[in-house]
Amino acid sequence: MKCTRCRERAELALRSHNAAFCRACFLIYFNRQVERTIRQDKMFTPDERILVAVSGGKDSLALWDILIEQGYQTEGFYLALGIGTYSSQSQQKAEAFAKKRQVKLRIVQLEQEAVPVPLAAQFTRRMPCAACGTMKRHFFDQAAHDGGFQVLATGHNLDDEAARLLGNVLYWQTEYLARQKAVLEPSHPKFVRKVRPLYRLSELETAAYAFFRGIDYIIEECPNSAGATQLFYKDILNRIDAKMPGSKRNFVQKFMHSAQSLFARPEDSPPRECEKCGMPSYAPVCSFCNLVSEVERKHEHAQSTSKAEADSSKQTGQAEQPHLDETH
Repeated sequence: MKCTRCRERAELALRSHNAAFCRACFLIYFNRQVERTIRQDKMFTPDERILVAVSGGKDSLALWDILIEQGYQTEGFYLALGIGTYSSQSQQKAEAFAKKRQVKLRIVQLEQEAVPVPLAAQFTRRMPCAACGTMKRHFFDQAAHDGGFQVLATGHNLDDEAARLLGNVLYWQTEYLARQKAVLEPSHPKFVRKVRPLYRLSELETAAYAFFRGIDYIIEECPNSAGATQLFYKDILNRIDAKMPGSKRNFVQKFMHSAQSLFARPEDSPPRECEKCGMPSYAPVCSFCNLVSEVERKHEHAQSTSKAEADSSKQTGQAEQPHLDETH
């Protein structure tokens, strides 16, 4: 198999493009794909400061790497979710990446600033991924605003967008379809522009880029993602793409360029700011603060109940002790 571009021996075949690349040519291809996406979708300019949300995984670190290579003004933001060794290892990968490239990485610990994801899932009816999403949106928005950034970039790839689109179409979630864009303009002065520069590149392509560039990333999936609907959708789409290469790419790009505008609606600006955190909200208290308050309330109640039961058990044991001594 020869490289489509230079005719040397290829290292990677992309059936969806009917192409194959050697390492050097693939990196050129990847770089041009990102450049083209940023330019065509008018995501940002070299004069704007970009906050890159990083998780320690291949997609977000590949995004940060390519933006650094292209000369953009970037800083990384890592949110420690408190998911045991997975979070600690992910943070190590993000920190090592930033140190090697001498770029700034902002880190927020959920356990210190709010509540860790496992605790949020334990004391609410939310799935861990739902609680995680609420936390991420809040802290990403807040970090971008507080840091004076104009843009927030995330590493969502083609597979992520296709799975999200499939779920929204299956249930005709028109409100979500209206917001499924590669560029989401701010609806409030405290929000910044949100962009997804990798939405045209597959998970295979971002993994190959990370490997060819020597990026050390966490390979394991989040333990909370087991059984997640998104993974099920991805599996279905991968099966379709295996039979009909390019299906995922056409599904997403045709929607973005032809169908998304059919669902577009004027973006309603949040009429107020949260009474607790000050971020934009449609209600007096935002969903993030409501979540944290609920978890803290239920956690305190559980601790109080546990303590009361322990005290009761101790008192009962003490009361029975003389009787036990008498029998001996």
